[in-house]
Amino acid sequence: MTSSRVWFITGASRGLGRAFAEAALAAGDRVVGAARDVAPLAELADAHPGRLVSLRLDVSDRAAVLAAVEQAAAAFGRLDVVVNNAGGLLLGMLEETTEEQLRAHLDVNFFGAVWVTQAVIPYLRAQGSGHLLQVTSMGTSGGMASVGAYGAGKAALDSLSEAVAMEIEPFGVRLTIVQMGGYDTGLFTVGTTATEPDPVYDPLRARLAGFWGDDAGPDASTAAPVVMELVGLPDPPLRLIVGSRSYDLVRQMDRATTELYQAWEHLSRKAAG
Repeated sequence: MTSSRVWFITGASRGLGRAFAEAALAAGDRVVGAARDVAPLAELADAHPGRLVSLRLDVSDRAAVLAAVEQAAAAFGRLDVVVNNAGGLLLGMLEETTEEQLRAHLDVNFFGAVWVTQAVIPYLRAQGSGHLLQVTSMGTSGGMASVGAYGAGKAALDSLSEAVAMEIEPFGVRLTIVQMGGYDTGLFTVGTTATEPDPVYDPLRARLAGFWGDDAGPDASTAAPVVMELVGLPDPPLRLIVGSRSYDLVRQMDRATTELYQAWEHLSRKAAG
């Protein structure tokens, strides 16, 4: 790896993607930032002449992803860190969700990341190096009402990424599943598609609102130093929870799952296999 790394970041115009791009540029690295709307990256490009290339990209379009990755690899001659960050939120109960909404959501959050992963592997494999960061969520180990589609997409990416990590490790390419906690990224505003609410779920919505509260979470920039340290590790982990509170919540969910299995162990063991 050269001293100045080359990053390819999807969803780079706002939120976590923007924070990672800014941190990489501040470290002297070069960045290819992809987003549906690249206008917000103009000021960043002006501040770092010659070190930021912006690519307009809808990750749900597989052909466009393949072309964009080819452009990204050609921009600086290599790819060192690939961040699969693009995504959105589908908010609503499953009964309320239309087929169009669900398919469009998974086309971005799951298949979009899959297309990017497929597209970058040949370049990383040929180099014999590289680090692929799959941005999932601290909530992939359990579902939550009204954000089930979001969790499903992230959980699918999480599981697939474990397999991909095994497939690419022999070629010197590393993969880390980055389980992000709750950050103020605009996901619940500009990044949200909402279902048409059915009044029968109003009581549950009220309970969820009380559970979540009004705190949007810390600024996305506070997560960037962790990611910068992660990509500098000679032997990075397969998984990393980002966020102290999120770490505690994940451990609580894991313990609850273990306790549930143990409570019903007697029934599980009645079956062969």
